[in-house]
Amino acid sequence: MGRPEIYHIDQKISLEKLDWLIKIERNTKVQQKLYFIRFRYLGDSIEEATSRLGVTKRIGYYWQNRWNEQGYEGLLHKSGAGRPSYLSDEKILELKSILESKDFWTTDEVKDLIKDKFGIDYCLNSIRKLLKKIGMHYNIPYCLDYRRPENAEEILKKFRKCNKRKNFS
Repeated sequence: MGRPEIYHIDQKISLEKLDWLIKIERNTKVQQKLYFIRFRYLGDSIEEATSRLGVTKRIGYYWQNRWNEQGYEGLLHKSGAGRPSYLSDEKILELKSILESKDFWTTDEVKDLIKDKFGIDYCLNSIRKLLKKIGMHYNIPYCLDYRRPENAEEILKKFRKCNKRKNFS
């Protein structure tokens, strides 16, 4: 005989309602957690339920504790996780206004600007994420020819006119 189950699952809702929640849930991660709770309702141990879902036992204990404490809401994704940004919202707005003053920036230039202006050293990947967050778009740099005259379009039109006349004579 095995040892009795130490970690008890609170049956906060009926099995029928749990099946209904599994059926209507669109988020697959939450649905996986609900399946775990269902397996626990049906008598599986934490180890059996987690092995059926392909997750570790530690995750199973975590999900069960959240279910016992908060119910369905405990299984939902909690936003706001992760480390806060080094730049405050005001500094990000100031950076955006500086970036809008010039047309083309490279990520290296933005990195140097943030380092000089705010004293924060970001890596290039973080710079890209920050630029995406403030609505800037990444493009491949367009090479501008320094030898191009100011009125290049006019010269091209005149050249095309001359070529059309030569072809018809």
